[in-house]
Amino acid sequence: MINPENNDQYDLNEALKVENLTINDYEEICRRLKRKPNRTELGMFGVMWSEHCCYRNSKPLLSEFPTKGKNVLVGPGENAGVIDVGSNQKLVFKIESHNHPSAIEPFQGAATGVGGILRDIFTMGARPIAVLNSLRFGNLDKSSNIDLLRGVVSGISHYGNCVGVPTVGGEIDFDDSYSGNPLVNVMALGLLETNEIVCSGAKNVGSPVLYVGNTTGRDGVGGASFASSELTTTSLDDRPAVQVGDPFVEKSLIEACLDAFKTGDVIAAQDMGAAGLTCSSAEMAANGNLGISIDLDLVPSREDNMSSYQYLLSESQERMLFVVKEEKINSLIEKFNKWGLYAKVIGEVIEANEVIISHKSKIVAQIPTSALSDDTPIDFHNVINNPPHYLLKKWEWKENKLPEIYEQKIFSLKENKIFSCEEIILKLLSNPSIASKRWVYKQYDSQVQANTVFKPGESDAAVIRLREQNEKNKNRVFSGVAASVDCNSRWVFLDPFRGTIAAVAESARNVSCVGAEPVAITNNLNFSSPENDIGYWQLSSSCKGISEACKALETPVTGGNVSLYNESKNKDNEITPIYPTPVIGMVGKIDNVEKAISSAWKNVHDQIWLIGSHKSETTIAASSYLEYFHGEIAGRPPKIDLYDEKFCQSFLRNAILKSFVVSSHDISDGGLAIALAECCILSSKGAKIELNQDTIRYDNLLFAEGGSRIIFSVNNMKEKEWINYLKKIQINSKSSIFLKKIGYVSNQTLNIKIQDNDICNIRVEELTEKFNNSISSHF
Repeated sequence: MINPENNDQYDLNEALKVENLTINDYEEICRRLKRKPNRTELGMFGVMWSEHCCYRNSKPLLSEFPTKGKNVLVGPGENAGVIDVGSNQKLVFKIESHNHPSAIEPFQGAATGVGGILRDIFTMGARPIAVLNSLRFGNLDKSSNIDLLRGVVSGISHYGNCVGVPTVGGEIDFDDSYSGNPLVNVMALGLLETNEIVCSGAKNVGSPVLYVGNTTGRDGVGGASFASSELTTTSLDDRPAVQVGDPFVEKSLIEACLDAFKTGDVIAAQDMGAAGLTCSSAEMAANGNLGISIDLDLVPSREDNMSSYQYLLSESQERMLFVVKEEKINSLIEKFNKWGLYAKVIGEVIEANEVIISHKSKIVAQIPTSALSDDTPIDFHNVINNPPHYLLKKWEWKENKLPEIYEQKIFSLKENKIFSCEEIILKLLSNPSIASKRWVYKQYDSQVQANTVFKPGESDAAVIRLREQNEKNKNRVFSGVAASVDCNSRWVFLDPFRGTIAAVAESARNVSCVGAEPVAITNNLNFSSPENDIGYWQLSSSCKGISEACKALETPVTGGNVSLYNESKNKDNEITPIYPTPVIGMVGKIDNVEKAISSAWKNVHDQIWLIGSHKSETTIAASSYLEYFHGEIAGRPPKIDLYDEKFCQSFLRNAILKSFVVSSHDISDGGLAIALAECCILSSKGAKIELNQDTIRYDNLLFAEGGSRIIFSVNNMKEKEWINYLKKIQINSKSSIFLKKIGYVSNQTLNIKIQDNDICNIRVEELTEKFNNSISSHF
């Protein structure tokens, strides 16, 4: 045992501030240890009790998620979720954030975010096959936001391109609330290459603990605590808390680990991510209901005179911790040495449920595993009963507050000018949040591994071909997986419950639009401080939305990440919280990737159809049109009927499977007009559209959002078969689902008529120019 009288001397108040712990935490630590912690132990508790590692504010909310399903093999609790996607293939996937590191060191922050999520995947025994990302930045009228965007994109492309994993999709949005606090969420997918899923629980007392990978340095010390506190004007001083990555070492680590896992000689594995050696050792011990002893003198280091605190809290990249079979130590070490990696036994599994750390021949930490990893504190909060007053005021907004439409022209409240519908479409297309992200994704290698079916931007979801290793039959039908990341942050800000339901629904809709069946989700909950009543209410309401939507759509939650304290504080101590942003990463499966479709029109004269739900509201409220054209962020986001949503998606997938539907695109930001324009741009073909106005305003018809709506094109050569198919489906006038033909694919122009009035007639080249050059014009 440690002699309490020999503990380090330190300033308690200063230490608690550094570790982001409270005096109540300290008293609880003393109670659990039955003595005072030394400085090293206090640091270990600081990272393990941080929101980033133990979800102390969010755990009660996360426990309500549906986590089981017919395809789920591994749910929350391991490094990543695992689902069965058929054809004897198992998909491993997860999403993580690296927000605060990217705010102060955008290149390395984003790069190591990619490296970290890839390790979560191959730690399970899976080869990474794809990366997607969800990014948020402040508006591009500020040079600092442009610098952040440039640095983050460079970091993502550098690491992904070098390690050889394709970046296949994602989303980017811009809003002033993210100025100074960008969001960098990275999702990775992998295919299991081992007979058994590699888990993290230590087994077999006496088994060696093997350290493999890169050396340990002082970079990233305290990164988990840093990620669990708000950004301030002094956050640049925390640059040492940002790790430095090496994608070439990671590539070697992937190959060496998968080679080692296939032998069956690795009993348990854990990557050294957040909280480094502390977290990996404590979690392996706790998950195996055993203990671990580690000698820091044996840890490969790149710097001299490192303290035990620095060894244990370093988040140096490309490192792993294994429990292995004792008789296989030498052969495993040889495997890693062959790849130019360090491999060294640094400890062993012990029977006592403790993490025991020695350094310089002395025990420097001895802590019960339950105290560090299992029985961690939970901060309970009272959730306010009613929506905040500011939201109730925003929900009062109605469409009749907008100017009247006169001679098909609309007055912009934002610019105090009159615009035609054509001018509005071009204006919306050039807004960075809607415009093409080509400047970004052209920097990513999306084709490496040769299994990417559609290039980024071509389809509503990424589609990856599942090719077996050493496949000999060149004519076989390949199955595939689809993946999408999605969140309309404006909707979540205006109604966290409805907005999050919409995020789950849209991510599923994106997957269905390529012809894949949505199966499960991972989520990244980016919110402000939970210590603020409104911040916690937003988080709580959002979690309820995820639960409701996932239950209805039968897409359970397999894991994810919570990133709180996303807010920035200026020199006057004024706090700006981000928009609440629960990013949903949806995965789906498709039996034949040859059946997958993109968003682009295929053939001139193909029919264009629209499907949606009468029960799912369609409104200008909370829309991109209302914000970007009229300068108002107001109204309540449209309510979604999840069962109608599920029917619309199922109907579309079946029609795609039967080869009637040859392109599809969901209606989201900017409404119907923007969705039609995007299909025209992607295909370099036009469209002739005829709509009925009835009593709806022109701008509602063109730019309203919601309604679970999808536009799709039907092969004109199959018109008779299509009509017969629809008769069998029996969607009639009394149904809550509407399905109607609205036009056909044409050449060169997007032409929209409402009640025989020409509302829009724009050349596709003009649409394309506005859409493609908006973001790149800032660089």
